[in-house]
Amino acid sequence: MRLFSRNSVLIFSSISLSLFMVTNSLAEETSAAVPLYTESELIALINKNTHLARVKADDCQLVQDIEARANKMALPSYQFLYGDMLAYNVCVERNVELGVYYMRKAAEQGLSAALEQLGRYYDTGRLVQQDKAMAITYLREASSRGNLKAQLRLVTLFNDGYGSPRDFEDAYRWLFNSMVADKATHKKIELLLAKLAEKMPESVVAKARLPM
Repeated sequence: MRLFSRNSVLIFSSISLSLFMVTNSLAEETSAAVPLYTESELIALINKNTHLARVKADDCQLVQDIEARANKMALPSYQFLYGDMLAYNVCVERNVELGVYYMRKAAEQGLSAALEQLGRYYDTGRLVQQDKAMAITYLREASSRGNLKAQLRLVTLFNDGYGSPRDFEDAYRWLFNSMVADKATHKKIELLLAKLAEKMPESVVAKARLPM
């Protein structure tokens, strides 16, 4: 007895081929999917200021995942990334107010890049109204966490007459103990510290130069 007709075999073969093609297509799509950034990878991109370029290079495929990690999971590196995307119209509609909100959220969690960026923005009046006192608040916190750009800007502000002398010792100590390989930056640090030392008692300078 014949259980299957010739037409049945052809239909079965056609279905099998279709399933194979669909499975193969899904496998190709999965292999082409852009993996999400790890926290350490994203922080490295942020520190090199290449995080927005990376999002664009990935064809904006991770926008929903980035938003979820910034909003629902409240990861500081993703809050910073999403804030920058909103502020600079990268893969999302521009919304400066919301962008700065997420930058502040990242800063509140101690992300030094967010603290430094907000301090720089308040210093220069970018995206926010210029406020030297607010700039010093953010830069001081970033400096205490070892952010060299914040340390340089903080000492520059103090040398320009802003801030309180009570903060000079810490600012001197942080910058004096920074490690830099670039000769130009090393010379800049030397000049900034020499100028700040002129505003400080010798005993305080000597104390600030002690190893941390």
